Amino acid sequence: MSAIRTISLVRTYKSKDRSEPRRALNSVSLEVEDGEVRGLLGPNGAGKTTLVRILSTVLLPTEGGASILGRDVVHHARAIRKIIGVAFGGDKGLYPKLTARQTLDYWAALYAVEAGETRRRVPFLLDRVGLTDRADDRVETYSRGMKQRLHLARALIGNPRILFLDEPTIGMDPIAARDFRSLIKELRGEGRTILITTHDMAEAEAVCDKVALIDRGQLITVETPDGLARLVSRHERIDFEGGPDLAQQVAALPGVARVQVGPTGGFRVELTQAEALNPVLSHLVAAGVTSLQTSRPSLEEVYIHLVGDRGLRI
Repeated sequence: MSAIRTISLVRTYKSKDRSEPRRALNSVSLEVEDGEVRGLLGPNGAGKTTLVRILSTVLLPTEGGASILGRDVVHHARAIRKIIGVAFGGDKGLYPKLTARQTLDYWAALYAVEAGETRRRVPFLLDRVGLTDRADDRVETYSRGMKQRLHLARALIGNPRILFLDEPTIGMDPIAARDFRSLIKELRGEGRTILITTHDMAEAEAVCDKVALIDRGQLITVETPDGLARLVSRHERIDFEGGPDLAQQVAALPGVARVQVGPTGGFRVELTQAEALNPVLSHLVAAGVTSLQTSRPSLEEVYIHLVGDRGLRI
C-alpha cells in the first residue's frame, strides 16, 4: 500500500472574469511509497501547493481521487488529520502573541497529545529545531527563518507518519538549511514519509529519494535525482581550451546545440544528442586539444531543460 496516492486528480478554480475555470491540477496520478522522501519541483503556479492542500484535506478535489495510507482524503479526512503533519510556512498556523513553547502546547492540545507526552515532546522538538534559547519569546519577535523552524516543530508535534512540507527552508540561513536537511534524513530513518515542495535544487538532490516535476498542473516526470540527469544526457557538456576558429568548427558539427565561452574561460559545447559526444571529442583531440572535460547537467539544469527558463522567473 502506498503512503500517498492520487489518481487522475483534478482541481479547478473559477476565474474572476467568469471565463473558463482554471485548472490548477490536471489529471495528476502520483504514488509515494511508505518511508520515502519525495520532492515536488515546479515553478510558481505549477500546482504544488494545491496538491499538498488536497492531500492534507484542506481542499477538496474537483475530479479524481487521493488517499493517504489507503484512506480517501474526502471520506476519511478526520482520520487522516491524526496521522499527518503539515508545514505551509509563512505566518499561517502561528500566533504572534504566543511564545514558541505556548504554540507547541496549543497544537499538542489540538492533536489530543497526552499532557505527560506534551511535557516531554515540546522541549525535545524545540531543541531539535534549534529554538530552545528563544522558546519563551513571542513569535512576533522571530525572524522568517525562525518561524520556519517553528513550523517544522509544529508539524511534528502530533508524531505524524506522513509530513507535508511546503517550501520549508524559505528564509533560513545556510546553516539552518543544512541542519534542516540533516533533520529530514533523521525523520526518514524513523520511517516517516515526507513530501517536500521546493525550488532548491541542492535541497532536492541532498534529501529526496525521488523527484516529481510538475508544471501548469501536469506531472511531467518522476525520477531519482540521478535519473533526471540521465534523461537529458543528450545535453552533456564539453569544456575545452582552444581558439575561436576551432569553436566555430565544433559549432558546425552534427548534434551540437551551441558553443559559448565557458564558466572558467575556454569554450563550452552543449549537445542535443548523446550520440554526438564521441565525434566531438574525436574532432577536438585531432585538432590538438589537450585540455578538455565532460560533465553532466545538475538537477537545476535538468529542471530548466524540462520546464524551461520560465520556471525560474518570479
